[in-house]
Amino acid sequence: MNLRDLQYLVALAEHRHFGRAAEACFVSQPTLSTQIKKLEEELGVALVERTPRKVLLTEVGRDIAIRARDVLGSVEQIRAVARRTLDPESGTVRLGIFPTLGPYLLPHALPLVRATFPKLELLLVEEKTEAILRLLREGRLDAGILALPLHEDSLHSEFLFEEPFLLAVSEEHPLAYQQGQLKLHDLSNQNLLLLEDGHCLRDQALEVCHMAGAGEHGGFRATSLETLRQMVAANVGITLLPVMAVKPPVAPVDGLHLIEFKGHAPSRRIAMVWRKSSAMHAFLQRLAEVFRQLPAELLDAHSAASPAASAPETRRGRKPAATSRTPAADVG
Repeated sequence: MNLRDLQYLVALAEHRHFGRAAEACFVSQPTLSTQIKKLEEELGVALVERTPRKVLLTEVGRDIAIRARDVLGSVEQIRAVARRTLDPESGTVRLGIFPTLGPYLLPHALPLVRATFPKLELLLVEEKTEAILRLLREGRLDAGILALPLHEDSLHSEFLFEEPFLLAVSEEHPLAYQQGQLKLHDLSNQNLLLLEDGHCLRDQALEVCHMAGAGEHGGFRATSLETLRQMVAANVGITLLPVMAVKPPVAPVDGLHLIEFKGHAPSRRIAMVWRKSSAMHAFLQRLAEVFRQLPAELLDAHSAASPAASAPETRRGRKPAATSRTPAADVG
């Protein structure tokens, strides 16, 4: 048994196809198939069920593949220790980040990383939180930038920053005409547009809804923050936006009105996390410190808020209605 055979088995477990697994390992399909058969003969068990359409691992094959992944991860840790002994600031870091943070944080953070560690190769993987945690456990990521709290005893976390939320409404929405900062109870009886399941921002927004006595706008769940921004600007509903998602270089959206919360605003706490057993612990602490050096202006909700609008009168001399609702059937 050698490491290359274990690599082939892990690739087959991930791709469930001999051709794609061989391509991922940069070998021919016959080579990979032959080595898998040799591994089965050496172990004396069947690792793979070969069917006409796809490849399935046997129960023992899945168990061995999990252990093989751990072995390969440990070998990579050994190589990382050696590389960083020779040059602590070089090498590769595989960093996971979730979609409602990555596009807004990275334009500000990556120049700082490049300036501090010019020889570092930073490989970024954008996935939802659960996927990042799984990749961390499997050793396929070195670190992740995630929202707290996390309930993973195997991970070390370094707090980076707290990011406040703003309420996003249409310029035509009654809350846009409210003078002064918003209080949580001002959201009572409002229905918010939220992201689809799997986004940690959805869970955070639901928590705010619970505290404020608000609810979720039925019949619609967005796949991205950009979709939410456009829906709000079209006066379909209201939502919560993290402050970095409305800061340059993000382009402003016409018709979108941003409202600051009074006092301690609803927020999310962001941390860098990695395995407690990681050989890169010392370096990752230094990398986390770079992400803490974001300019204070980037996390300032006050500077991002829109000026309070003057309530216009309609042609009949009436002010806007107390609420604005769009039936779920009208959401496209």
